[in-house]
Amino acid sequence: MTILEMTAAHTAAVAQLEARCFADPWSEASVAGELDNPLSLWLVAVDGGGRLLGYAGSQAVLDAADVMNVAVAPEARRQGVARALLEALEARLRARGVASLSLEVRPSNGPALALYESLGFTEAGRRPGYYRNPREDAWILRKEWKL
Repeated sequence: MTILEMTAAHTAAVAQLEARCFADPWSEASVAGELDNPLSLWLVAVDGGGRLLGYAGSQAVLDAADVMNVAVAPEARRQGVARALLEALEARLRARGVASLSLEVRPSNGPALALYESLGFTEAGRRPGYYRNPREDAWILRKEWKL
């Protein structure tokens, strides 16, 4: 597995994976738009044949970043793809002077919560009714580090 910064060559596959994984997916145009956003950093994980295994996207303002989306292909789950993406994302954000990373997660998403906790994220708040399809609150998780 290789972790790369997302390019235009990846956007169609990212959008397809987005549609497979989420009830309210980003469109291919929205994903592609992140390439032109100076606040954005999106990473992809690909296998030896260049097949997309997963992706993680973020936006940073000053020294704080938010994870926009993380997804792993169902057939590649439980193989360390999300962990590798998030660790690489943190390392690259640190190199850019970012000192914290936040994200929202469904409280019903046990595997994601376990991963985020193992990476050092802690609960920072809640957003009532944040998710649709199905309707659910979001837990806001945050991780901070010293530069």
